[in-house]
Amino acid sequence: MTQPAIARQAVNTMLLGVSLAHLLNDAMQSIVPAAFPIFQKSMQLSYTQIGWVAFTLNLTASVLQPFIGSYTDRRPLPFLLPLGMVFTLLGMIGLAFSPGLGMLIVSAAFIGVGSSVLHPESSRVAHLAAGSGKGLAQSIFQVGGNTGQALAPLLVAYVISPQGQFGFLWFTLLAVVGIVVQRYVSKWYGNQVLLRTRQDQRFTGDGGDARHRNKGFVAFVLGILIMLLFSKFVYLASMTGFYSFYYMERYHLPMENAQVSLFALQFSGMVGTLLGGPLADRFGRKKIIWFSILGTAPFSLWLPYVGPAASVVLCLAIGAILMSGFSVIIVYAQEMLPGKVGTIAGLFFGLSFGMGGLGSVVLGWLIDQTDVFFVIQLCAYLPLLGMLALLLPKDSKVMGQ
Repeated sequence: MTQPAIARQAVNTMLLGVSLAHLLNDAMQSIVPAAFPIFQKSMQLSYTQIGWVAFTLNLTASVLQPFIGSYTDRRPLPFLLPLGMVFTLLGMIGLAFSPGLGMLIVSAAFIGVGSSVLHPESSRVAHLAAGSGKGLAQSIFQVGGNTGQALAPLLVAYVISPQGQFGFLWFTLLAVVGIVVQRYVSKWYGNQVLLRTRQDQRFTGDGGDARHRNKGFVAFVLGILIMLLFSKFVYLASMTGFYSFYYMERYHLPMENAQVSLFALQFSGMVGTLLGGPLADRFGRKKIIWFSILGTAPFSLWLPYVGPAASVVLCLAIGAILMSGFSVIIVYAQEMLPGKVGTIAGLFFGLSFGMGGLGSVVLGWLIDQTDVFFVIQLCAYLPLLGMLALLLPKDSKVMGQ
């Protein structure tokens, strides 16, 4: 095997490694909201209290990410990769033994910290390994997370539900595997840092400094992208956190049936994520971004009014379309601000979790004030905000061509 082929094989292995780590992390993070009905029953929690658990999980997963990404743009820290999984391991142990709301919130915070460490640094590894196919590489990284999210409802239904809280102990095994995988990836990442240091280059994730951009232009584009993230992740928060309650009340069916619809949402999201990056590489980032949000609207508006079987079909469509755009949004912003790979990844992953967490609190409070039917029907309109994506500049202008 030639030297370039060996190098390419190593790069592909790293892409698969960070994708696997993302799968493990997001599976463990996503089982927390998927297990809300179990916590509500065993601890007699209100919807507002459930919202606070989700808020803590997402807040800790969001606040640190931009700071970690910004700092490691200047000074990479490969050891953070396995360290993040250690925090997640502690969170899983805490969930298994939580006697009440306080410990539940602390455990969720540990899991959030682990996630905040993983995303900006693993996204940088994917960017390093991307070559010319940045959309594809980011999709491969992101599809690991979507796969983990897709598995979470089934893991709750078939692992945690039969055993209760102690079922979370099984997920400590996933955390240990994640530590091993991230340790392996961190060695390759560290070697890349040393190589660039020896070449006396400032390490930015792509070997170049950020272009000079008009601040107004950057603020305008980022503002639109943030609004799109808001519509996407608040809608997802309504689905992952509260759709199970809506499903059980509307159809008078057990939680396990509701988890099937959520699994369909997350599984098709995995497929959409994998396709979104390559399609954006070929047809353009802007086209895929607006389609991924606005194209969800017809299905989300229909979902609250169909039967249980049709809900599975609509969740498949919603997941595939809605999830296809997130990795594309990240690459779009990274191309606008090259040299800020970690900052952009940390900012956007952080905002996604933060908006989801804050949305969970507000939605939980709103359900307590009204009912779950009203909130699920209201959130169905959020994808209409995808119309804002039509205001985004063309790809060529973002890349400075």
